[in-house]
Amino acid sequence: MGMCNAAAAGLFELSRPRLCLLRLAALLRGRLNLMSDRRSPLHRYAVIPTLCILQSTALFAQTPIPDWCRKLPRPEYKTVERVSISDPWFEVYKPAQGVFAIYEPHQAEETISYLIVGEKRALLFDTGMGISDLKKVIAQLTRLPIILLNSHTHNDHVGDNWEFSTIYGMDTDFTRQNARGSRLDAQAEITSDQICGVLPKGFDSKAYATRPWKITAYTHDGDRFDLGGRILEVIATPGHTPDAISLLDRAKGLLLTGDTYYPGPIWLFRPETDLHAYAASIRRLAALAPQVKVIMGAHNIPVASPTVLPRLVTAFDVVRAGKVQPSPDSPGKVLYKVDDISFLMRAPAAH
Repeated sequence: MGMCNAAAAGLFELSRPRLCLLRLAALLRGRLNLMSDRRSPLHRYAVIPTLCILQSTALFAQTPIPDWCRKLPRPEYKTVERVSISDPWFEVYKPAQGVFAIYEPHQAEETISYLIVGEKRALLFDTGMGISDLKKVIAQLTRLPIILLNSHTHNDHVGDNWEFSTIYGMDTDFTRQNARGSRLDAQAEITSDQICGVLPKGFDSKAYATRPWKITAYTHDGDRFDLGGRILEVIATPGHTPDAISLLDRAKGLLLTGDTYYPGPIWLFRPETDLHAYAASIRRLAALAPQVKVIMGAHNIPVASPTVLPRLVTAFDVVRAGKVQPSPDSPGKVLYKVDDISFLMRAPAAH
């Protein structure tokens, strides 16, 4: 989605052949309706097939398009207000008043960070991959002082933590360990099958790592952050990780769920995942559903209906009860699917 916008705006000038390839592939699949796509006016793209064929023939053999990339743009984004920014690595949307969803569509995690703006300060919920400069994007959205809080500290949510001076963290060993930074996980995020298009100009792939960052204060379950005319409540939701949290804007009916829930396969296979804790956490969130208008997860799509929360509990319960047959996924992992909810989990031990 964003890659096509970048091409339209004349961005990523040095990589236009590859961008053309992505657009041409989408055209050939019939996935783009040029007449109805408000971000792709017909007159702009009338010559794209010819230009792309001329510029990109050689790339067909050497630049395979990852399967996940072929599914973009996600249709749900057509209903969310787009906000213009200068950095083509990101796309910014406004899913609610005073809330900016900062989306990274060019990397397979499709991570979404959130900026929630009050009258006196703003809270940044996650900092994404650290592949491009999130702080510069934030400066285009608000001039207010920034408080940073992470939904959890996996590398795809703390990549630009190092750029900020006021960082609240959960008081866990897992958080403290991840604050030291890492290279291995970061490098795995930029292999060819993980990138849709090209990396930002000047990005050093060999040096890419999650940089260390400093926790300036600890936060706990039940803490409240007063942004001035807006209060956000911390809800501890461990399970995906020991330090996973959600944020509740009770007055506005907004619930930011991090990786505890997002539309797409929910990752529950890593060593730090606690399935018992996860079951308790999603029950806690489901109890809030009557008070919530919009769910905002940390991957793929920034809006979901609160009706998904009780269904999430039911789906996880039937999986744990052994009533769902999994399908094989990557080595050591299986996918459990219950209607539109899915969980990527460790493969059961062989008997």
